[in-house]
Amino acid sequence: AFQFCVSAMEGTVEKSTDVPLGTLESNHHGEEAEVLERSSEERVKFDDSGLSSQLQSGLDALRLENSLTDVTIHVDDKEFPCHRVVLAAASNYFRAMFCNDLKEKHEERILIKGVEAETMKILLDYTYTSKVLITKQNVQKILEAASLFQFLRMVDACANFLTEALLPDNCVGVLRLADTHSLSGLKTRVQNYIIQKFPQVAAYEEFLELPEDVLCHILQRDDLCVTEEEQVFETVMGWVRARESERLPLLPHVLQHVRLPLLDPWYFVERVEGDGLIRRCPEAFPLLQEARMYHLSGNEVISERTKPRVQEFQSEVFMIIGGCTKDEKFVSEVTCLDPLRRSRLEVAKLPITEMETESENRKWVEFACITFRNEVYISGGKETQHEAWKYNASLNKWIQIEYLNTGRWRHKMAVLGGKVYVIGGFDGIQRLNSMETYDPFHNCWTEAAPLILNVSSFAATSYNKKLYVIGGGPNGKLATDKTQCFDPSTNKWTFKSPMPTEAKCTNAVTFKDHIYVVGGAMKALYCYSPLEDSWSLVTRFSHERASCGIAACSNKLFITGGRDEKNEVIATVLCWDPELHKLTEECVLPRGVSHHGSVTLRKSYTHIRRIVPGAVSV
Repeated sequence: AFQFCVSAMEGTVEKSTDVPLGTLESNHHGEEAEVLERSSEERVKFDDSGLSSQLQSGLDALRLENSLTDVTIHVDDKEFPCHRVVLAAASNYFRAMFCNDLKEKHEERILIKGVEAETMKILLDYTYTSKVLITKQNVQKILEAASLFQFLRMVDACANFLTEALLPDNCVGVLRLADTHSLSGLKTRVQNYIIQKFPQVAAYEEFLELPEDVLCHILQRDDLCVTEEEQVFETVMGWVRARESERLPLLPHVLQHVRLPLLDPWYFVERVEGDGLIRRCPEAFPLLQEARMYHLSGNEVISERTKPRVQEFQSEVFMIIGGCTKDEKFVSEVTCLDPLRRSRLEVAKLPITEMETESENRKWVEFACITFRNEVYISGGKETQHEAWKYNASLNKWIQIEYLNTGRWRHKMAVLGGKVYVIGGFDGIQRLNSMETYDPFHNCWTEAAPLILNVSSFAATSYNKKLYVIGGGPNGKLATDKTQCFDPSTNKWTFKSPMPTEAKCTNAVTFKDHIYVVGGAMKALYCYSPLEDSWSLVTRFSHERASCGIAACSNKLFITGGRDEKNEVIATVLCWDPELHKLTEECVLPRGVSHHGSVTLRKSYTHIRRIVPGAVSV
């Protein structure tokens, strides 16, 4: 004899019999129900998984028989008898209609407008059967109706179908559809498709219908699939000309997402500056000026428009040049890293470091370096006091240039107004205030206005037609907090707002409208605003990073190496993201390094060697 205990709430059947777990028994319909669990009290709980499908098929049969239906959906000239409870359970739209105090709550006939009868039939069949046939011909209508009636799983099914059916000639239409119905997931997938297939999509006239905000979102992406920036410029100008009177005022805003500094200089002069629409748009002139300055002086200008895209045959990279290891051993290698692709490029070693005899080799220690017109310049050093060289990225070679007038080390270099400046330092006897400039056309150095305060081991950079010398050591023991500013238009130095702390063995880099300073015993990254002549703390570090490097690359700041308070060399590379205000550890060098150079330049990545994330192979 079996004793049944039926639980209507749980939909389970329990019986006090000794049946092995996992066996199947026949119910009174001849169907099988799986035994799921037996308790210690000799009772078995099972879940009849087939009941839900039985209920659904039963409800559909009742609908088709027009049995127990309590509402009729009227669309066009057709009527669809239904059950309120089924519609309310499947759709939030009908739940609100039938469960709230709306007039339709008690009406037997509901008139639906804006939906075709065939589409309504598909939705109701889906409601009662869970099945629907989606095709290219009906997907848009089904999506619109499913979105209206809030059949959310149906909306997802249509979105997935559209994602799989994307083509260059239909993706813009799908994007508009996603935007109309606030389908953020589909919109993101379509935008990514356009980014990956940009040249093919832009070839169709439908591309010209993209709204401005969507176009700008696509153009600003680093992974936009173009091999040269000229493609982006021509696409933008075609988009503007498609509705010239309406879109010409939008040109400056859209053009700021074209990386004009990366265009070929001749193309820029002939096709960009010579374009009639651009010449009629004075608001775009600052973008043209930025590109001109970049073509003239290279990395003196750094912005989001100077960073090459992933698919272009060049990279914005930062270089870790020379330096010293923990045992004071000199490093002759130059490590060149591409943070966007997490790759390393092969770069020639420092000059005069691979001579036939050891005695002829030079040790580059406490030298200075800078990037000018996409070439890296190095000068001075304890054993190379008068020497100056430049690295040509396309040749991958170091080329010697004219000797410095004054030999020095612990000095700095900066670029301003198309000239290379060598500033201050130490000559073995005293701290220097002298400054000299290099003329690349005549290959000569010329004396310039001296510093107000003689310093070495300071930070230096340029911003908006002025040079800044920050901190440093006026002698071997002391440090200063002074900020010295040189204006070439007056050929004079003046003092600006001092640093928050006295510091030496520091480095600086200009990024957008601020100068970032790191190093020494500060255990922090500070920034200076030349526009406001004020200082602020950016972030704190857990350790000192004296004589570390800093470079701006890929719209982020990279802080490399240095020495901590125990004089131990540091191997980590930190990354500060100014947009996210976040400090992370980018990678770990195989050996610590300090007193090295760190600069940014553009380089071909034809011969990239991949590296494992988190480590750099040198």
